[in-house]
Amino acid sequence: MTIDKKKISIQILAIIGLILSIKLACIYYVANYEKYALSSFCSINDFIDCDGASRSSVSQFWGIPLAYWGILFYILMLFLTVVDKLKQVKFLKFLEVFKSPMAYIASIGTIAFAISMVLAGLSLFKIHKLCILCLITYFIDLTIALVASNGQFKILVEAFKHTVIDFIDGAKKYTKTFIVLMILGISFLCYSGITYNFVPHVKRHKSIMKYHDIKFNPYRVKGNLLGKENADVVIDLYSDYVCPICYTNNIMLHKAVKEFSNVKVIHHNYPFDKECNPYISYSMHPNACFMAKAAIAARNQGNYWEMSSLLYENQPKNEDAILKLVDQLRFDKSKFMNDFNSKTTEKEIEDELEKAVELGIDATPTMYINGDRYVGVKPYYELKEILIEHGARKK
Repeated sequence: MTIDKKKISIQILAIIGLILSIKLACIYYVANYEKYALSSFCSINDFIDCDGASRSSVSQFWGIPLAYWGILFYILMLFLTVVDKLKQVKFLKFLEVFKSPMAYIASIGTIAFAISMVLAGLSLFKIHKLCILCLITYFIDLTIALVASNGQFKILVEAFKHTVIDFIDGAKKYTKTFIVLMILGISFLCYSGITYNFVPHVKRHKSIMKYHDIKFNPYRVKGNLLGKENADVVIDLYSDYVCPICYTNNIMLHKAVKEFSNVKVIHHNYPFDKECNPYISYSMHPNACFMAKAAIAARNQGNYWEMSSLLYENQPKNEDAILKLVDQLRFDKSKFMNDFNSKTTEKEIEDELEKAVELGIDATPTMYINGDRYVGVKPYYELKEILIEHGARKK
């Protein structure tokens, strides 16, 4: 294939890849920032799901959406196909450092395809989703590399060799410019990779998972009071001890109480368990009623919140498991079991469930902060902002 035909073929492939990447960027934006948007055309089921892939943590690299990397890659491919003509422009003389553009296309295309295979593996085996448009771009990357190298391994090896040599020569010739560009590039990547400001959904996920992965609550308190008795900011929390994100939320609230001087948390039980909750169609969280009764029995001996943390962490499923926690907290076993099995405890849970239904609560955790409703777990930095908006003061 002649050089001109190669360039035209690569340009066509790069334009197709660029269009697909722009479409993927649009899908990424809609999936993550348009709350009520319809599913994209390439979200067919739970597995073939472009939207789901876009919402996952593997949809970005170094804090930048993969679709944006794709746009940059295809623009670079197009640039390399015309760089020889651009060199002839007087004020673009510095482009002379691009001595072997076809070699660069072959090298970068191969690297892009290798990265694509890693991404494909993450999609299939980590998030269990397949993005059809992404898959097409992977094959475009491979085809670009094959066209540029004539599909010959020997030429490809030479292409990598020329790419490295030319890169070093260019860096030597324009050392100051190279250093400045490297500093700017690395600084930008460090900023995006540390702050995740360009991928807020990943930033939120990582912030939440930081607390979700904690094995026990390091901020736990003893007693029946979480926060200041006469607090200005009151959090009414409706929670379920079997709910995984409620566990995460519990840790965050304990931390917030230690950080702010005028915040109080009041816990209300809303177990998603048919054993005591007649307002649900099936038991999403078996044993949640069992644990709610244990928390109330612990409150009657003056240590509601430490028992709550232990329930989240240990997930006791029977009386023997509960009694181990009772021993740990040094409760009166006889009183504890009487309170655990009492009609008064059952009535309290019934009353809380009835009140929750009147409020329209159908998910945990649900919080009312000075009357304003918030559903689901929030990243800690967002929870702090909400509390400050309601008047919380740091200690």
